Amino acid sequence: MHKVLVSFLLASSLLFGGVGASSAADSIRKPEEQQSFFERYTNAAQDVILQGLKLVGVRYRLGGNDESSGLDCSGFVRLVFKDSIGASLPRTAREMSEVGQQVDASQLKPGDLVFFNTMRRTFSHVGIYLGDNHFLHAPRTGAEVRVENMESSYWMARYNGARRILEGN
Repeated sequence: MHKVLVSFLLASSLLFGGVGASSAADSIRKPEEQQSFFERYTNAAQDVILQGLKLVGVRYRLGGNDESSGLDCSGFVRLVFKDSIGASLPRTAREMSEVGQQVDASQLKPGDLVFFNTMRRTFSHVGIYLGDNHFLHAPRTGAEVRVENMESSYWMARYNGARRILEGN
């Protein structure tokens, strides 16, 4: 898993072109086709993703709402959105599936919420889409917050949809 995360972070740093470094030249907007992958998305999406990546390795705890005692999937998403952009999301994955704008899988953007049926009911699991068919989530008891590939057969069979919370994303 660490190899996947390292690979994702390395690819991200190459695509994103040095997040955090800015200059006067950076404030001039480039045409979209010349912008790096990361430049195409809002600062809010960047903040959400970076905040989520900081929590990789935090242990899963059913009903968990904070980093120190552990997080479940919806507790993880709520904490990331609260700490990154100050957004207050509902407590459960099911409730989160009813906020924001519905997004087709072909239109996913980093920062979107992705939902899965992992407990024999729709919208029972939620994560944060990172791009390139990867998402960040708190998976289950005994595991830790991590990055997963949505193209694995397990996640493909359980995908329920996505919602866009971030304005302008």
